[in-house]
Amino acid sequence: MKATAARRWTGALRSPLGITAAVLLAAVVLLAVVAPLIWSGRADAVQSAEILQGPSSAHPVGTDLLGRDILARVLVATRLSVGLALLATAIGVTAGLLLGTANVLLGRWIGRWVGTLINIAVAFPSLLLALFFAVIFGVGAKGAVLAIGFATAPGFARLTQTMAATVSGRDFIAAARVAGIGRMRILVRHVLPNIAEPLIVSATMAAGSALLAFASLSFLGLGVQAPSYDWGRLLGEGLAQIYVHPAGALAAGVAVVLAAMAFNLSGEAVARAIGLRSAQTGRRTEHTYEPPPADPEPDGPDQPLLAVENLHVTFPAAGGPVTPVRGVSLSVRRGEAIGIVGESGSGKSLTALAIAQLIEHPGRVRAERLEFLGTDLREKADHRRLLGTSLSMVFQDPMTSLNPTQRVGRQLAEVVREHQGADRRTAWRRAVDRLAAVRIPSAERRAKQLPHEFSGGMRQRAMIGMGVMANPQLIIADEPTTALDVTVQRQVLQLIANIRAAERVGLLFISHDVTVVGQVCERVLVMYAGRIVEDLPTDALLHDARHPYTRALVAAVPDMTTDRNAPLAVIPGRPPDPHDLPAGCPYAPRCLLATDRCRREDPALTTYAIGRRVACWHADQAPAAIPDNRTTVPDDDKTDDPIAAPLGGERP
Repeated sequence: MKATAARRWTGALRSPLGITAAVLLAAVVLLAVVAPLIWSGRADAVQSAEILQGPSSAHPVGTDLLGRDILARVLVATRLSVGLALLATAIGVTAGLLLGTANVLLGRWIGRWVGTLINIAVAFPSLLLALFFAVIFGVGAKGAVLAIGFATAPGFARLTQTMAATVSGRDFIAAARVAGIGRMRILVRHVLPNIAEPLIVSATMAAGSALLAFASLSFLGLGVQAPSYDWGRLLGEGLAQIYVHPAGALAAGVAVVLAAMAFNLSGEAVARAIGLRSAQTGRRTEHTYEPPPADPEPDGPDQPLLAVENLHVTFPAAGGPVTPVRGVSLSVRRGEAIGIVGESGSGKSLTALAIAQLIEHPGRVRAERLEFLGTDLREKADHRRLLGTSLSMVFQDPMTSLNPTQRVGRQLAEVVREHQGADRRTAWRRAVDRLAAVRIPSAERRAKQLPHEFSGGMRQRAMIGMGVMANPQLIIADEPTTALDVTVQRQVLQLIANIRAAERVGLLFISHDVTVVGQVCERVLVMYAGRIVEDLPTDALLHDARHPYTRALVAAVPDMTTDRNAPLAVIPGRPPDPHDLPAGCPYAPRCLLATDRCRREDPALTTYAIGRRVACWHADQAPAAIPDNRTTVPDDDKTDDPIAAPLGGERP
């Protein structure tokens, strides 16, 4: 890892950009350090006989009104000019980071107010803000530093806010939250490393801008005051003589341009060098590993791991509140696999996010019961340990679920370090063990790699490995096989089945593919328009589903017996808009069995047999009226492999 980082830095420094930036920056730093030591006497020496001399061998760019050497004064002024500009940039960057990350640190409600203040400040030109703050803080170097710093902050805050909001919406941030990672740690470990490169470039550009702003304030008499001098004061003093000997008047201007170029080019070179590096954080205090306390058990053998009753998720909208999840009730027991299926927009993922406490303001979650391991998740108490260890979540896109700037092993190890107090070495060993357990070859070597060095299937297996780092009792898998080819999909499904069998883990499996759910789960919940419309065992899904929507979903999945010369089966129409749900049954506009009663009254989810629920006025008619377009083969041709066999054990 160190060798790879060294190669990146070497490559960046050897490029034309890196060489130019290094030379300019080294010159600026060298002059800032040594110029006052070497040329201070000459810069301050008053020689009345050599007043306003033009360029000569003794004075390369001439002398000023007191006969002092202008070049020496420009060189000596490097330290003060660059130092004050860097100090102002540091103030602006720090203030901008705090303002721009308020949404991550303080929550969206406070973040919105901070964002409003940022938008107001950005509307004013930065130089105008600098002049305004200069008047407030007073004339002089101190006032100019504060003025330029606070004038720089809004632009940097806007950039930080935009990029942090983009990164905060990625699945690896949600995974960190469900793992119980605190806001500050999420900011330092997950958000800032992913936006560091543009922030570095912006900060170095801000340093160049600060040099120009400082020169402007000093030129106007609001910055550095006599007897001190910076490049701005030297520009002001030489302005009156610009037509007599322009070289003396422009020397300070050339210095500002070269120093600004040095910072800007250096920032570009550094950004290229660190662009692919893993974020390094400060060392943590090592703790002795102690096994975590046992999670609370359900009250009895019939008590579920997860119990949800009448769950609603609501978001504000211009036309009134929108409720994309309406009255969902479900339960998951130890070792049980429950599948949730439905078209995109049916509310499957929002249900999972609400259970995992990942719905943030302004979203609102309401439920008559929301318990996990006997703990009421509706209470305001801190459930970080419970949700971070006993419940894990596997998201559908592993490339956005893994932090692209951190080694895969570090991301897995973070779970046990955060929740179980494991030291770095113990956490790393467990991360390697989990990667090996999910069948990633050369786990020790792979743990040191970045996510982009993994294939899609390996990334998904790594996400599953992260999910079982803390021995969870419930795994919520949100479409974990999306975008995977069928071979890798089979491996992932088999892996999930093995984990369930080995550790009796409850599984809530979300998918739009009824075939996949039929292979993995024991019971299926079918969602439509934000609510459950049917609850049935998997073995009844193929030929005994009672809701027309469930029958249509099954019929829409082609298999080896499908006539390739005929059009593929589709569900007519489209799902309803949650902003404008129709009266009565939401599926009525697309249903072959819909009647006037369906369009007037919304059927309730009713139990009609043991383990069977359906929300349909014509449930008894669905099996006969809506064919499934499938045939069943003799028992002799069925396979014993539930992963390899098509849904229902069919074979071509």
